[in-house]
Amino acid sequence: MKNIYSTGEAAEICKVSQQTIIRCFDSGRLQGFRVPGSRFRRIPRESLIKFMKDNEIPLDNLDSGRRKVLVVDDDPEIVELMVDVLERDGRFEVKTATSGYDAGVLTQEFQPNLMILDYMLPDVNGNVVCRTIRQNVIFEHMRIIIVSGVVNKNEIDQLLDIGADAFLQKPFSIDELIGKIAELLEI
Repeated sequence: MKNIYSTGEAAEICKVSQQTIIRCFDSGRLQGFRVPGSRFRRIPRESLIKFMKDNEIPLDNLDSGRRKVLVVDDDPEIVELMVDVLERDGRFEVKTATSGYDAGVLTQEFQPNLMILDYMLPDVNGNVVCRTIRQNVIFEHMRIIIVSGVVNKNEIDQLLDIGADAFLQKPFSIDELIGKIAELLEI
């Protein structure tokens, strides 16, 4: 269960445009805070619930329960397998990216709860993506699982030091992946 929402997430939950949420935030009708040093607005859960009740918006969408997972891998077969398994599980909304650049763009737009990140990408390595994400306070709650077939122990330790939450060696079992996701997202 989330405690802080972006304006995009609040808009999705309330079934209104993001601009409507921003206007309500800026006019004081929807309480929240700005992320220091940025233009990003954040809305605490209690404020969103109060806003929804005040405006007779049903609370049905508040906890769809589905967690957002971004799969970043340039191997189409692996991506297809992960998407298939995660969507069939029912607890996840899944989007995919095939490069570090696309991962960055989608992280901003999709605001995933968790990223499954291949270490070897065509444009940059996973450590660059991981470090970049960890430098942005907005994504401090996002979990990152690095996956790779060719990484030595020192590299794994470095990935964990720069902000990866877990590492899975390819090939790994789907049960192992789902277990690690559930553990990191506490579901």
